[in-house]
Amino acid sequence: MIILQSGPEIILINPVRMNEEGLAALDLLGKVSKLIRLGDFHGLDDEFYLNRYKCEFWTQSGQETYKSPNPTKTISVSTTGPIKNSEFFIFESAIFPEAALLIKEHKLLITTDSIQYHSDWNYFSWFTKFAFKLLGFKPGLNIGGPWLKRVTAKGKTLKKDFEALLALDFDAIIAAHGALIENGAKELLETEMSNVFT
Repeated sequence: MIILQSGPEIILINPVRMNEEGLAALDLLGKVSKLIRLGDFHGLDDEFYLNRYKCEFWTQSGQETYKSPNPTKTISVSTTGPIKNSEFFIFESAIFPEAALLIKEHKLLITTDSIQYHSDWNYFSWFTKFAFKLLGFKPGLNIGGPWLKRVTAKGKTLKKDFEALLALDFDAIIAAHGALIENGAKELLETEMSNVFT
């Protein structure tokens, strides 16, 4: 879950339901005006937040994992970003909707399952470490293997999508999974792409 604050406005990206203490802290930040789902495989708690805050709901069309609620604003390549100096990136070749959001002022790319950064596995249980390795993850930046397999059409590739993503001006990444990369994210992604798209 990512919380963006723009003046008094609060935007929730890929929200996860919090306990009452967390919700109270969120309410102190300002008014939740928008909820944004960037990835099709997320959305379990969207309805809870929409009922609580009666805010706008932004997502791409064609959602499959959680088909409801219906968006109040559809994300596409022509959709203006939700805050000043921001823009959406769409993985055009993906067979399930997936987008990213670029906050230009901070050169920050916000992703969901496409790019993840697991900087530290020390807090993982042995079972979680085993499961992550089995799924093809490693410590550091990952193009999500299970996600990539599911969203790639048979006989196709998302290499061009990732090349287009690299053309954006970003240096930091924060994903729905993992930690923040404060700088050097583009170089890490280039290295990962060379390993994934051989």
